[in-house]
Amino acid sequence: MKYKELPKWGKYLRGRWEEHFASHLSPKKKKEIYLRSYLWHLCSYEETAFLSGEAAVAAFKKQPKGKCTVFFELHDDAYLIENAASMSASDLLQASCEDVYVMDWNGQWTFMKTHEKEFGPYFIERKKNP
Repeated sequence: MKYKELPKWGKYLRGRWEEHFASHLSPKKKKEIYLRSYLWHLCSYEETAFLSGEAAVAAFKKQPKGKCTVFFELHDDAYLIENAASMSASDLLQASCEDVYVMDWNGQWTFMKTHEKEFGPYFIERKKNP
């Protein structure tokens, strides 16, 4: 799988993620669920429609994975993958002990791996959200 490093794009992509998946929340609600600390709190606080665990992995597996981005919660490293068809959830789940986000280029879906073993992974598909 070929990828392109996107140095310092993490902040931009986290903002884009928030626009796509959390725009229905008020600034007050975002603060209450600590969204700025961890984007995946959108799911753990049940503020959107989502899948978790094996259902999230299955949904991620079924997605056509063309162009997508991979980024992180706590640093600004990011990657652009032009053809992510071979990307698997198991690769992401085993790769790191930090929060990892995959978002398709058009922001229609996202897969999240958290640093907390009790939470996630999560999957959100925009067309299922309010």
